[in-house]
Amino acid sequence: MDHIRNLLLQYWELLYPDAPQSLLSNFLHSVDVYRNNAKDTGPETDWYKDAIVYSLYVDLFNHDFQGLISKLDYIESLGVNCLWLLPVLDSPMRDAGFDISDYYNVRRELTGNSTVDRTKVFDHFLAEAHKRGIRVIFDIAVNHISDQHPWFREAVKSRTNPYREFFIWSDNADEYKDARIIFKGIEKSNWEKSGDQYYFHRFFNFQPDLNYKNPEVLFAMCRHLLYWQNRGIDGFRADAIPYIWKEQGTACENHPLTHVVVKFFRAILDYIRPGTLLLAEACQTPFKVVQYMGDGDECHAAYHFPLMPRIYKAIAMQNGKPVEEILGPDVTPGLPSMGQWFTFLRCHDELSLELVYVTEAERKFIHESYCHNPKWDFRLGEGIAARLSELMQRNPQKILLAYSVMLTLPGTPVIYYGDEFGKLNDEDYYNEMIKLVGKDDTRFLGRGKIDWPSLESDLKDPGSISSRVFYPLKQMLTIRRHYKAFGRGTIKFTDLPGAQPGSLLAYYRQDEKNKLLVIHNMTDHAVAFGLPDGINNSNDLLNKPLTAEIEPLGFRWVEVNSE
Repeated sequence: MDHIRNLLLQYWELLYPDAPQSLLSNFLHSVDVYRNNAKDTGPETDWYKDAIVYSLYVDLFNHDFQGLISKLDYIESLGVNCLWLLPVLDSPMRDAGFDISDYYNVRRELTGNSTVDRTKVFDHFLAEAHKRGIRVIFDIAVNHISDQHPWFREAVKSRTNPYREFFIWSDNADEYKDARIIFKGIEKSNWEKSGDQYYFHRFFNFQPDLNYKNPEVLFAMCRHLLYWQNRGIDGFRADAIPYIWKEQGTACENHPLTHVVVKFFRAILDYIRPGTLLLAEACQTPFKVVQYMGDGDECHAAYHFPLMPRIYKAIAMQNGKPVEEILGPDVTPGLPSMGQWFTFLRCHDELSLELVYVTEAERKFIHESYCHNPKWDFRLGEGIAARLSELMQRNPQKILLAYSVMLTLPGTPVIYYGDEFGKLNDEDYYNEMIKLVGKDDTRFLGRGKIDWPSLESDLKDPGSISSRVFYPLKQMLTIRRHYKAFGRGTIKFTDLPGAQPGSLLAYYRQDEKNKLLVIHNMTDHAVAFGLPDGINNSNDLLNKPLTAEIEPLGFRWVEVNSE
């Protein structure tokens, strides 16, 4: 591990050229205990390339960790082999848990308000998930914390309090004017007054940003990561990483030293236990996002945010070209060998339409095509806060078409809880949370609780939207897990003879073992086409007829025989 220590020293000198190396040495000595207790991740450190991820809020999914344990069989039967737990750490819950007040504890209400050690309740859940071959990752906010965190509560006491330097302060709030306001329409400034000074925040005003120019902040965040890694967590979704390092006269995002901080995180995790996933949440263009994987020395994977709106655009246009174009080499660059895209149909927040990855014309078109209710608007047109089934106007075939596209494109797919059975917007939960948060945050429409008795009844009704989405999706997930070409193979788009260009979104997925042809009819009418040479002896994996015509919004997954 000497090479990792040398890397950490290099990063330290870039971040803190005037700080003594003894600070780093003392830190590494203090965390060596974790190396002795490290749990093995298994032989495949790139396990995430074969994962099917299911994203959920523990309390909204089924009350608490015990409730989640009771539904692990449901999750396993769906075909999922990785759980992404949306925020579970202690929080006043003003931002769905992304406002963390204690990095060393899960929220008490998620443990059934148990009087026993809360981390032991989490450990029990983790053991049960691992017993079923399900890995677990969770969110950790690395850019900001809750204003209820002990650090900030100490910091506001006086200017001389040592925790004051954990945050960024100003006498007049004139600094960092080039930093955009991310929550447009919700926040008016990146500064909030506390006492006789202002503190800097990129998100809600109750989430002060951390000051990574103070090395103690870096050390503290590393200890948080190592603590949970040591308990057996399989990875972390690093929330809001582009904003970590701030400098006057810059946009305060994607700063070169931000990448050095991320390299430090990755190196310290590898120092203790290689194979612990570090997943970048970076709402940026693909070329900028890829930089957060570095040369294989930053994050292992990142979300492909611009792909999501292009899938919706393609379905609305009834033309597959937007998907093909966004994945072209001039837009989506190649990845380092360990790198991977994570793909999704909507994130836990919304159908994102930020101008960093769609044009103004695209945003207008997608917004007009899918924002079927003005209430769904988020951030003044920069997003649509609605469930997948609502965006697709509760049309099971459109929902399944979107899933087929996502599941067969390169990357690791993420399914947002409830979307696997067409869950609708939750108006009651939205109204409840507005009262708690004090802000009209329409993202709460796309959250809400699962009514398990009603779901179980719906799944027995073959005519319900739940069963019409759930069972075909389950079939697709089973097939996808069997063919590693989907998660690891190459992609080659193809135009099928006889079909109007764009009407069919078709491509080959191939690895050293299998070659697959995927065909999607993006239109609302049947499309005739000619089968490519060599397809005659192929098998349709979805057990659908493979003919020279495909039904409206239909799709085929074809195994191409090598003979």
